[in-house]
Amino acid sequence: MKFAYAVIAGLVLMAAGARAEPTDIVVRVVAKDAKFIGTETGGAQVTLRDADTGEVLAQGLTSGATGNTPKIMTNAHARREALSDDTAAKFATTLDIQRPRRITATATGPMMLKDAAMSVSSTQWVLPGKSVSGGDGWVLELPGFAITLREPLPAAVELKGGEARIPLKAKITMQCGCPITPGGIWDASKFQIAVMLEGGSKVSAATPLVYAGQPSTFDGELVIPAPGRYTVDVYAYDPSNGNTGLARFPVTAR
Repeated sequence: MKFAYAVIAGLVLMAAGARAEPTDIVVRVVAKDAKFIGTETGGAQVTLRDADTGEVLAQGLTSGATGNTPKIMTNAHARREALSDDTAAKFATTLDIQRPRRITATATGPMMLKDAAMSVSSTQWVLPGKSVSGGDGWVLELPGFAITLREPLPAAVELKGGEARIPLKAKITMQCGCPITPGGIWDASKFQIAVMLEGGSKVSAATPLVYAGQPSTFDGELVIPAPGRYTVDVYAYDPSNGNTGLARFPVTAR
């Protein structure tokens, strides 16, 4: 009987001890081969979910600066050395966790490209009271380039002499908004930047876009050979690491 009471008392104590504990989580989203994604490009949308139930535990935008350029991009650093500082963009939250949970963090961004944003996810165990905030926190790497048009394309163009020629000027940055310039840290001469035309099942050969004299600005001419509905694909590609970004724009020729 005494043993039974002791077991029951132990179970009661265990139940009483299983209280939720505040657990800090800091998520940072870093652009591939670049810096942290924050306020400058609208931030990245971060969602934390229970990986087993799908329950949304927290969500919000990363906010803050892109970080210290030399520290992130050029200076040598030791293992476990944090690349962020207090101003580096992040999403921070505190979860009340009663038991170990397998959590998936998903980042979508940059939000200035809402309709063309990229997503990346990572899953890890999180323990009650054991924060995931040391160093740079929980870091997700977002691939791609941020691509917009400096001047919008016309919705429709008229063919003259059997073709239409449209001047094209694009703004292309790293996902963090970091500038691309000849000879810069993000060297325009190292990237392949071009435009292609999709029409039906056909895709035209790529036409290079050239640096237009202003940071992150590239221009060229798009040739449409026949009437029809087309998709204009502007892309940037880094052959050194495979990083690729692409933006699509509709146009009709008649």
